[in-house]
Amino acid sequence: MHLLTGAGLPGPTAYTEHLRVPDLSVGTYVLAVGDVDGQQPHTEDEVYVVLRGRARLWTPDVTVDVGPGAVAFVPALEPHRFVDITEDLQVLVVFGPAEYSNAGAAT
Repeated sequence: MHLLTGAGLPGPTAYTEHLRVPDLSVGTYVLAVGDVDGQQPHTEDEVYVVLRGRARLWTPDVTVDVGPGAVAFVPALEPHRFVDITEDLQVLVVFGPAEYSNAGAAT
């Protein structure tokens, strides 16, 4: 077992990884009101758990409002980003498999 110290809390950068094993990675993503989320599609599936704040999660097919307690699944390679951040956002992010594990397979 691993207790993920600091998971869900702001770190030194917008994204702070807390755990990496071959099948998954876990990190905290923090965006302030007015920030631009410049992330690109990932080669791994993602689950977002919104811990605090409010924004909208955009994909080409749908945009949804998210706030504390919202859980969203984004499949690998789907373009997505947080937009219209109205309250500082703290999100727990789970990648399966670990982030960048499939990066070579996408080329």
